[in-house]
Amino acid sequence: MSVGGGKVTLWGIEVFVATAEETSISAAARRLNTSPATVSQQLSNLEGAIGTQLLNRSERPVSMTPAGEMFLRRANTILNEADQARAELAQADLSRLTRFRLGMVEDFDADVTPRILSLMAEEMKSAQFLLETGASHWLSDLLDTRALDVIVAADMGVATDGMEIHPLMVEPFVAAVPKGVIKGDKVLKQLRQMPLIQYTNRHYMGRLITAHLARQNIRLTSRFELDSYHAILAMVAEGAGWAIMTPLGWQRAHRFRDAIDIIELPGDPLTRTISLTTRADVMGTMPALMAAHLRPMLQELIVTPTCARLPWLGDTMRVFDAH
Repeated sequence: MSVGGGKVTLWGIEVFVATAEETSISAAARRLNTSPATVSQQLSNLEGAIGTQLLNRSERPVSMTPAGEMFLRRANTILNEADQARAELAQADLSRLTRFRLGMVEDFDADVTPRILSLMAEEMKSAQFLLETGASHWLSDLLDTRALDVIVAADMGVATDGMEIHPLMVEPFVAAVPKGVIKGDKVLKQLRQMPLIQYTNRHYMGRLITAHLARQNIRLTSRFELDSYHAILAMVAEGAGWAIMTPLGWQRAHRFRDAIDIIELPGDPLTRTISLTTRADVMGTMPALMAAHLRPMLQELIVTPTCARLPWLGDTMRVFDAH
């Protein structure tokens, strides 16, 4: 490989990795919150600096050259080392961290997220914060591709090698039904008489519910598959059917609560765990500190009020003790 006359920069390496993983200059620009023109310029600078072509940018999707495939392995190592160096320098003083990219599951966006951001801003006074809220599977993908530093999301049931995980809370799946329609026992028999308004199987949670029903050989009539808690609960409130979700999902839809009953899901129990996850050995002591702040917040803002409204939940919805 010949050596060019320019300088190899961390920014250029980050742009290259994003483009290689996204296989698109425009997608890399969105991931990095910059413009396609900037991405193209950084790639040209990097290729000029190292003296060889790394990407076939004229192809759709963008592909790597043999040299690019070789360089990608080194590039990821360089970025990991840079992240670790920043964290190590800041471990003794969180105020030295200059950038913090956080992903929060959408269930927390109205209460927990603003409070934890305010608290972390006090401890990381020099940091610029980037917040992404969304579904757990999407946040997990962003963490895998290095677009986020830390996520608070539901566990995805996938391999966690190379990840540091701090469990925060566990909650059961429940049945949301129109007010007053379930009477007495034989709950499953009554539910079978109504359509299931299904959470979309494009998301992990929808697939988890579908697999749970299949394991019990429970077959239900389903006409609707939606990806919004509010849309699902609006239809339940109107009597169009019933749904399987978590208490967190129900808590988010305040306007429909009085028209809906939340009851125990018949059959075997199904739960999900929400954890704080980051790449191992990168962020120092900050993830453990953030988890320690989050647990009492979740108890105060989520678990205690939900269990007060639904006392039959007992300890099926609870915050984990700190390790």
